Amino acid sequence: MKSVAEQMSIYEAYHRNPWNKATHFVGIPVIVFSILIPLSWLAVPVGHLPLTAAMAVTAVVLGYYFALDTALAAGMTAFLLPALYLAHAVAQWPMLAGGAMFAGFFVGGWIVQFIGHVVFEKRKPAFTDNLFQLIIGPLFICAELYYLFGCKHALREEVKRLDAARPTP
Repeated sequence: MKSVAEQMSIYEAYHRNPWNKATHFVGIPVIVFSILIPLSWLAVPVGHLPLTAAMAVTAVVLGYYFALDTALAAGMTAFLLPALYLAHAVAQWPMLAGGAMFAGFFVGGWIVQFIGHVVFEKRKPAFTDNLFQLIIGPLFICAELYYLFGCKHALREEVKRLDAARPTP
């Protein structure tokens, strides 16, 4: 398994422009939330509680994040648990309303992402070369927030070092 710094340096190579990164602060959380809505429709009753695909996917992704970096995973948990709760609430709406919420957030989030890449970065997104980067994107944004608050200096330096050593994709 690649280290968190290795994963993030790959992502960093596609996200050098600060305006592109700014679009990702909006687009990525919106897309993640939107995906949790239809995953919340897929539920199996376990006792008095439903076990949803959104819960299972969130648990698996958080497990991976915790394997990479505990502090970043804690930050992702602080985002994902409320997002999961809200997505579950939206999933209880009538299908047309919940579907419209999913579609609007999903399409809107991707529009913001592609504006960042086309207008500002002028290059394709990382996931076009490696689909796994879709899992790394949210963690990358979480790390960027940590950096903004003066945390995770060693990780930031290691990501920069690895990124500088990598040929431009």
